[in-house]
Amino acid sequence: MATPASVTLAAVVAGAFAAALTASTPLLPHASIADAVNPGVSMNHQASGPFDVQLIPQKADNPYAEGAGIGRLALDKRFHGALEATSQGEMIAFRTSVANSAGYVALERVSGTLDGRKGSFVLQHSSIMNRGAATQDIRVVPDSGTDELAGLSGSMTITIAAGGAHAYAFDYDLP
Repeated sequence: MATPASVTLAAVVAGAFAAALTASTPLLPHASIADAVNPGVSMNHQASGPFDVQLIPQKADNPYAEGAGIGRLALDKRFHGALEATSQGEMIAFRTSVANSAGYVALERVSGTLDGRKGSFVLQHSSIMNRGAATQDIRVVPDSGTDELAGLSGSMTITIAAGGAHAYAFDYDLP
């Protein structure tokens, strides 16, 4: 059973990433992952806009993860702009004892319309914060697109303004 400390840890890690991903913090793509996923491929389209997010700390269901300081959060998002969609998913995060150093991975299923095309797809996140410097890699899982979004590929960048407003920039390609 989870302790209040494990739920708090998840919230603290989420807050640490929110602080690191402000608009004034440069986001560094993980080039080796990007090149492995789409070597030499440039995306033909870009969608951008604001989004609302709710991060909900979850009780640890794995005593090994809880003992290691790993926290879980449920994701619930509403995208606006060229991507009009909702998403739900899960984040797993860890924060080190060094200030502003942490990591998280997440998966979320996005359902709605992208530039008027209806369907769903899955985003995979992998992010590291090294003493306040954030490196972010958010990619469409290959072959996860459905309906009019079948064949979708791309990557997303998230920024968080000083006041807490979230925004996305989504570079993508469709067949």
